[in-house]
Amino acid sequence: MKKVLFETHHLYYWPNFLPILQELKKRQNYKIHVSMPRRLSLIQQDILEELCKENGISFISSANEQGRIKKIKKEAYDIIIVGNVGQLNKIILPEAIAVMVYHGIGLKQSYYTDIDDRINLRAVESLDRMNELKGHGHTNLVLTGFTKLDRLHHFANESINLIKNDLELNLNKKTILYAPSFYPTSIEKISPYLSDLSQDHNIIIKLHAFSWEQKKYHYQNILFIELSKVCKNIHLLPNEVFDIIPYYMISDILITDISSTMFEYLPLDRPIIQAECFSLKLKHRIFNQRFWRKMDIIRQENIDFTYKIFDPDNLMSRVYYALDNVDEMSENRKKACQHYLYNNDGRASFRLVEAIEKY
Repeated sequence: MKKVLFETHHLYYWPNFLPILQELKKRQNYKIHVSMPRRLSLIQQDILEELCKENGISFISSANEQGRIKKIKKEAYDIIIVGNVGQLNKIILPEAIAVMVYHGIGLKQSYYTDIDDRINLRAVESLDRMNELKGHGHTNLVLTGFTKLDRLHHFANESINLIKNDLELNLNKKTILYAPSFYPTSIEKISPYLSDLSQDHNIIIKLHAFSWEQKKYHYQNILFIELSKVCKNIHLLPNEVFDIIPYYMISDILITDISSTMFEYLPLDRPIIQAECFSLKLKHRIFNQRFWRKMDIIRQENIDFTYKIFDPDNLMSRVYYALDNVDEMSENRKKACQHYLYNNDGRASFRLVEAIEKY
């Protein structure tokens, strides 16, 4: 019986880990635990601990971070799975296998910089990305696909219908999913148009966790709380709703900016609007190169499967046009799905666990 720890640095990593956990449970020869770094706010930890109880999984916690690390090292895990480097080197023993399933596949350079030599295996979501990482000298790579998206193939219709009913969506209207990043973000530029857009559409807003949890981004959730109060067709998902997968499935179109969601939405072959109208911090407006160094410029320039808007005044016309012409960019989306997501068959987690066992 091998002992496995999922080190869930943030709650929004959990949708990436859940399909892997389920694959391990199927094989019945793994003892699975979950943990999260101790923070001042226990909201994320409480939610994750409750989820673990529901799934019959042990949750490792302590009154402080030092105590948590001590408990983890005492357990002597055979395998530790992480979504970023985080606390890995503090909790892993020399003989353990470290596996990285990176938490995002968006447009930031952190994908290539949040790396450590201690990682034994790194799940990679596409051949294109794998070749790029190989070009950087990495050899610990496993071509799997994006594990988070396995659940698109296994989500029960009854659950989808329950979510629709809970939101009280108007079934006579198309549904827009707005999923912006926390920074750089399109929120300030796009939000003034959502009220008018909601006259003819349901709008679901899924904010990044940092929009709720980091003080400097609190204005983002405050803005949408107020908007959802006055617009009956605007539905802001609370921070406790960390899983975006079901909302992909009930939406007809996605609006985003630099978020991983634009790639995650591809398997559904539905229109995507990419808002390239950002609000930058003063330091990035003055020293523009500092901002662009954080971005994967080549990847951004190669995106040809979205309707890009640079002026928020164009948002409404783009939404109406895209929903009236859903097939227009279908071929581009299908090609992009193969390019950016490898084999979208719901078996990315299977391939990863096979690779771990072979290792």
